[in-house]
Amino acid sequence: MMDSLDDARPVSLDHLGWSEFFEEQRELHEEALVPARIATIHRSRLTALTPTGTVELSLPVHANTGDFAVGDWALIDPHTRTLNRRLSRRTELGRHTEGSRTPQIAAANIDTLFIVTSCNADFNLARLERYLALANQGGVDPVVLLTKADLVVDALDYQREAAALQRGLTVLIANPRSGDAATDLAPWCGAGRTIALVGSSGVGKSTLVNTLAGPSSVAPQKTGEIRVHDAKGRHTTTARSLHAIAGGGWVIDTPGVRSMQVSDAAHGIGTLFSEITELAPSCRFRDCTHAHEPGCAVQAAVAAGTLDGDRLARWRKLMDESGHKIAEPFGSRANKRR
Repeated sequence: MMDSLDDARPVSLDHLGWSEFFEEQRELHEEALVPARIATIHRSRLTALTPTGTVELSLPVHANTGDFAVGDWALIDPHTRTLNRRLSRRTELGRHTEGSRTPQIAAANIDTLFIVTSCNADFNLARLERYLALANQGGVDPVVLLTKADLVVDALDYQREAAALQRGLTVLIANPRSGDAATDLAPWCGAGRTIALVGSSGVGKSTLVNTLAGPSSVAPQKTGEIRVHDAKGRHTTTARSLHAIAGGGWVIDTPGVRSMQVSDAAHGIGTLFSEITELAPSCRFRDCTHAHEPGCAVQAAVAAGTLDGDRLARWRKLMDESGHKIAEPFGSRANKRR
């Protein structure tokens, strides 16, 4: 058995988020290896959670910590604590940075992404759409959380705007400092479930992590105040980490993101803009860009007032940024030649 680095009580693999998806990846010759879940990533070292507690891992020669993400599952040697290999991810949240086509994996094997934004100048539909597209692309269920509702006359207006961004999207008004937040979010935070939080600095992510972790948390996240003059906050989370939730699940906090590029996310964008996706097959031309072609069903919907023109413009911008031809996500197979 491994000696843990803390006094955490033993928990089952199921409690840590282990499932049949990961079990099926184990080979017969790996029976002696122990599953471990990556909890923190530093420049040259990793820590992981095991049924017996938290351990610091030894990396094999030539291993790069950049190949791992918080939430990853790995198989390790129980005696040397050496990481043998990382298992394939069930879901992932990939962050694209300006000037790079390769995503940085912000979190892995998460069930729900809480997209946190406040009811002030931080509320931005285009930014929310970027988060939603990346969540969709990574196979993660998105939930939008609206904070600082006390700053506006009617937070329901913000809730309605956000809910209209994606079909079936859940949007909740939450006070990160209130114990009610943990109760309201309980359906997504049960035993073995993993959530991640994203959003700009100063919207209450770290406070919410502390609330979900409960008063017994041994390593609360630092929190900071939002600036009044521009409604922006300072980064209070500087590294991704996995924390236990009082309800039995796990939460991954992420640093505040000032810019997020969307690349290779055509599927996620198509899900987000389903109203455009569903209209496209009715266009006269299979390669319609929905800009100026005759017989465009999408432009007809804009003219009829059933589709927001600004929404179409944001779709086009994300598709261009994603690196796909405008008509490509909908596929020539779906459209008729006329």
